[in-house]
Amino acid sequence: MSHSELLKRITARSDVFGGKPIIRDMRLSVELILSLMAQGVTAEEILVEYPELEPDDIRACVAYAHAVIARDTLSAVSVAEP
Repeated sequence: MSHSELLKRITARSDVFGGKPIIRDMRLSVELILSLMAQGVTAEEILVEYPELEPDDIRACVAYAHAVIARDTLSAVSVAEP
């Protein structure tokens, strides 16, 4: 799956977590997944804990983080509106 296709999995809604990026319009934030990974939780463990997630959702979170860092500003990265 391409970088742009992965980013389509990341959405934002003002009524969910104050508009923070979420995965596929679910109540799972990109921030949560990245935090778990930073704590050493593996992608496989995350997928077991959150069975509604797919492997590409984890990759989408990493792609989103990369996009934010590459642009060096949060406002430069747009997320899809549902």
